Amino acid sequence: MTVVTVGVHIVDVLARPVESIPAGQDTHLLEQIRITAAGAAAGTAVTLAKIGVPVASMGAVGDDELGDFLLMIMARHGVDVSGLVRRQGEQTAASILPIRPDGGRPSFHVPGANLGLATADLDADRLTGAKVVHLGGMDVTWGLHDPAFFELLDKAREGGTTVTLDLLSNMPDLMPGVRAFLPHVDYLLPNEEQALMLSGAATPEEAAAALLAEGPTGVIVTLGAAGSLVATADGVTRVPALDVPVVDTTGCGDAYCAGFAAGLLHGRDVLGAARLGTAVAARVAGGLGSDAGLDGFVAAGHGPDA
Repeated sequence: MTVVTVGVHIVDVLARPVESIPAGQDTHLLEQIRITAAGAAAGTAVTLAKIGVPVASMGAVGDDELGDFLLMIMARHGVDVSGLVRRQGEQTAASILPIRPDGGRPSFHVPGANLGLATADLDADRLTGAKVVHLGGMDVTWGLHDPAFFELLDKAREGGTTVTLDLLSNMPDLMPGVRAFLPHVDYLLPNEEQALMLSGAATPEEAAAALLAEGPTGVIVTLGAAGSLVATADGVTRVPALDVPVVDTTGCGDAYCAGFAAGLLHGRDVLGAARLGTAVAARVAGGLGSDAGLDGFVAAGHGPDA
């Protein structure tokens, strides 16, 4: 596979628009409900497949109906799911997302089988043979906070693999463990809140500089409606977001990571890859769920090699 995503796999149940939770047994009628494959590894993999990039995903799901659905829908979109392990007696990670009219997304979440993913679950040969490895949600995949996994990443990079890293949560207690990954990755892609918590800095620019000093080749901080900030040894550049109507921000970070990885894969420089990530994220923001808005993306001339 050209790209391998490793990490968090979640089933999302999304509903919109939700202004409040009904009291008692009341019912609110909605415009739309969807169920999707999501999470910092699964969501990124589905987006990559939908924009025409061959991709396999590795992670852990339960042996339940949610796991059945997750594998089915990812495979339907074109993701190779043979690297996903099934955990007997465990639940597949899942979230319920009541989407506000402004696109905001509070969540109810069960971490499930993601927490137990370990180095022994991964196909080392497939990982080291990939052109890009995307690590999604290393803050919550505690079994991969493992020297053996760091050695595997180093081996992959020595062989020419590019490693990118994204996070899942905004929980301060989970941030310290992430820093152990920084010497073993090429590009770190946190959101603004994560970057500030990871670094202890006061601004995104200061955070990017501090995190860059810990080992990555580049730090790309996503800033929501303000776009993103790209920091490398050559300096810091702001990449503006696209002005689009926002339906739901679920999966926009995963979509940005997918576009960024696809851009690197097709020979774009870091800024060019960031701009592709921006374009993919903007399409996803225009619909409900982490895979929304991407049908026809390549046909419209917006693919990674455009």
